[in-house]
Amino acid sequence: QVQLVESGGGLVQAGGSLRLSCAASGRTFSNYAMGWFRQAPGKEREFVAAVTWSGGDTYYADSTKGRFTISRDNAKNTVHLQMNRVKPEDTAIYYCAARRGLLSQGAGLYNYWGQGTQVTVSS
Repeated sequence: QVQLVESGGGLVQAGGSLRLSCAASGRTFSNYAMGWFRQAPGKEREFVAAVTWSGGDTYYADSTKGRFTISRDNAKNTVHLQMNRVKPEDTAIYYCAARRGLLSQGAGLYNYWGQGTQVTVSS
C-alpha cells in the first residue's frame, strides 16, 4: 500500500521554473516505479515522466524531454519533477503515481495516485 501527496504547484511565467514534490508513504516504496502525469481541462490524463525504483532509468514524454527532470530519493520517500523553461501548454493538474514493477507510460498501469497539484503557466 502506497499513499502519495503532491506539492509545489503554483503560478509561474512562461520560461520560468517550478519544482514539484511527491511525498510517499508505505513499506515497499523503494520497489515501485514512479511517474508524473498531468491533466488539463477537457483533456485526457497524459504521461509526463517516470523513473524506476532504483532511480537508474528515466523516461520522458516528447513534450517535456529536455525541459523536465524526474528524480527520486528513496531514503526520504520522495520523488521530484523539476520543470524548466515552462510553456503555457504545460498548464494542468499534475499527479504523482506509483506502480509495482516496470517503468510505464500507461496511466492505467499505475496502482496508486495522489490528489494532484495545480500548475498554471502565464504568457
